[in-house]
Amino acid sequence: MVELHLENLGKSFGKRAVFRGVWASLRTGETLVVTGHNGSGKSTLLSVTAGLVGADTGRVRCLVDGREISADERRQRVGLVAPDLILYPELTALENLEFFARVRGLPWTAPAGAALLEQVGLGGRGPDQVGTFSSGMRVRLKYAVALQPEPRFLLLDEPTAMLDTGGAAIVEQVIAGQRSRGVLVLATNDPRETRHGDLFLELGPQA
Repeated sequence: MVELHLENLGKSFGKRAVFRGVWASLRTGETLVVTGHNGSGKSTLLSVTAGLVGADTGRVRCLVDGREISADERRQRVGLVAPDLILYPELTALENLEFFARVRGLPWTAPAGAALLEQVGLGGRGPDQVGTFSSGMRVRLKYAVALQPEPRFLLLDEPTAMLDTGGAAIVEQVIAGQRSRGVLVLATNDPRETRHGDLFLELGPQA
């Protein structure tokens, strides 16, 4: 059993409050859809949930089989796909996967990396430099990075942005697979994506 609890989260940048008083609880098989206008804090909320950015108030609790996991363990169990996620264009697709695996303390083998690339529709492109990839191919590679740890907590920011029909179909498969593995948080304003939600959170302007 996997649980994700967002408890009274608040975040500001300088004097500007991005969001306040965010509460949500998810368990295995559930998807939280986060909506709101541009600048409402959707991406920031995902970064806070992933442990990449600290909250000013409240806390994020991630539990696996009733045990709250540490911040270090969270980085190994969380997968994140976001527009501002950095890939290294001078490295090949496989080298990017290996780099992110080693940074997170995950096991790495080239065959496993190749299988991930196949899963996201990049089969045979492992030796190619990412700088030669189209924007859609880079998004597919971000999915491969996110799926490396077989994440119990998967966070998707604008999940089908820049993807073609084939890429969007792969995202559908990823979302379906996550329901059996853990929980999903999805930030979007696209009605085609909001339909995946079991729970909904709308972020609004802060005074």
